[in-house]
Amino acid sequence: MSDLRLELAAQIGIHRQFYDQLGVLRETSVETAVALMRALGFEAETEEAARAHLEAGWDAGLPWDVVCEAGTAPWVDIGDSAWVLTYEDGQTCEGRGGDSLPELPMGIHHLIAGPIRITLLAAPATIPLPERCWGLIAPLYGLSERGIGTYEDLSTLVRGLGPHGAAFLGINPVHAGFPTVPNMFSPYSPSHRRRLNVLHLATETGVPGALIDYQTDTPARMTALRQAFEAHPTSPEFLAYLAQEGTSLETFALHQALSAIHGPFWCDWPPDLQCPNSAAAQAARRDLRDEILFHAWLQWRADTDLSEAQAQAKAVGMAHGLYLDLAVGTHPHGAETWEDRDSFAYGASLGAPPDAFSAEGQNWGLAPFNPLNLRKNSYGALRDTFARQLRFAGAMRIDHILGFERTFWVPEQAPGAYVQMPRDAMLAVARIEAARTGGIIVGEDLGLIPDGLHAALAGSGVLGCRVMVFERDNWQDPEFKSADRYDEAAIASFSTHDLPTWQGWRQGADVTARQTAGGLDAEQTTHELDHRAREVAAMDRLLPDAEQDTLHDFLARTPSRLVAVQAEIMLDMVDQQNLPGTTTEYPNWRIRLPETSDTLTMNSDIVRVAEIMRTHDR
Repeated sequence: MSDLRLELAAQIGIHRQFYDQLGVLRETSVETAVALMRALGFEAETEEAARAHLEAGWDAGLPWDVVCEAGTAPWVDIGDSAWVLTYEDGQTCEGRGGDSLPELPMGIHHLIAGPIRITLLAAPATIPLPERCWGLIAPLYGLSERGIGTYEDLSTLVRGLGPHGAAFLGINPVHAGFPTVPNMFSPYSPSHRRRLNVLHLATETGVPGALIDYQTDTPARMTALRQAFEAHPTSPEFLAYLAQEGTSLETFALHQALSAIHGPFWCDWPPDLQCPNSAAAQAARRDLRDEILFHAWLQWRADTDLSEAQAQAKAVGMAHGLYLDLAVGTHPHGAETWEDRDSFAYGASLGAPPDAFSAEGQNWGLAPFNPLNLRKNSYGALRDTFARQLRFAGAMRIDHILGFERTFWVPEQAPGAYVQMPRDAMLAVARIEAARTGGIIVGEDLGLIPDGLHAALAGSGVLGCRVMVFERDNWQDPEFKSADRYDEAAIASFSTHDLPTWQGWRQGADVTARQTAGGLDAEQTTHELDHRAREVAAMDRLLPDAEQDTLHDFLARTPSRLVAVQAEIMLDMVDQQNLPGTTTEYPNWRIRLPETSDTLTMNSDIVRVAEIMRTHDR
């Protein structure tokens, strides 16, 4: 007989088993199930506790989700019950019977029928595919000659890209980070995804060099920004921004002010400050008014500069302008979880199952959205996160969109397992927010793809990622796909920030970097380099020569609607921006481009890229 804790876990959405990336079947243990249920808000340490949840109806009180097409009348199974419908804008109407609901405008609406609560997600059927085009992908932090790249560098770069015919400029995530901790600079481990990274604000500070020196540059930039604030603390525009952003901005700014006093992670703060609504936190709002104003001012500056970069991009004819990257998760004890505790799971981290490089799997140290609380709160946190990104950009990349289907959670002291996510509702939210701005959405769909996810993404108009180094028919005896076999609803590129550049791949630079970092021994290195030589030979059978022009011509010929030209490849760089599985062993997120935002678009390489793209109607 199955353990009742496993039965409850399965009903809640914790997978009983899964195949890892090596094809090994993994069974979810009782220990893991109990830990993940605890993270989801269910205490079920014993079978008796699990039985009580099962008998009571574990999902009692949660609203139903109903996804329908905007402009149509949904049908819900409520019999002849009286209902009250509250539209997204707050207006209401009443009726009786599930077949009497009115046509719904686009948005997230709420229906109450007796004890039943229903979330109605009225979304466009799909996001229209964009026209064939191309754009540049570049690391924002690496765009300046000295210091950390800035939002002003974005404006400079888009002004130069537009005349070449580029439709978008893709950059790393620019979510708010941890300015009091200079070594926490990974753009994929943010403090708050609905606020901006103020280290990208321009100042006259900065250390030159091939690698960015965050230890020096971060405090110097923050000091310069404080001096600028003290010289001009308020303006009519800033005061209007404060009124527009309201309590949420004040809460974020309070977190930043408290971080400077008590450290970056709220779990280490005095207990009476670990909740933003506590009496102590309310007192701090009064006592730290000047500091709160400073951090709010920084957000206003960042908001203004990023908005200006998008405006400049559109002004020079870029169809989409900025292409922003949304990190898959947030730091478990940063500003986002402090402000919005209810939306996240605690006691488990996002990660990945075991694979060839990580026999024990990966723990990314990121807090996952709690799918049950997302549903309970009508996906408000997800909606706001998407809306904030698309406010500044014509295109958004969702990192690890496999998490719309299921996310891999690693509890603190047990093996990990998959947790089911509300895919259809999350995709409906994505379609709604994209339609509000006319934006496009790209989903990073690399790795173990759950059955049905590709079809669901394609049906929603979410573009996939077709990465040339992965587009092959055979891995052991490498054979790469021809250009005409790439998907149309996709963005095509050679690699990503987590993969080697064109030159680095051909040289096996990523393999030797892993050896240097201690991830591969001599025998493994030899094996990997031998396999890479076979891969390069297969690539050489596909492309007539090893020149980057040939590579870009190949990508331009694919049916994929978007083509991403990577700056590191265009500039013949060898080192990749990030080596997964490393921290200090490799200079992740620190490598500066050999060209700046001023000179990059005058480079002869980009002229040739533009000509190639025009030849293929991009």
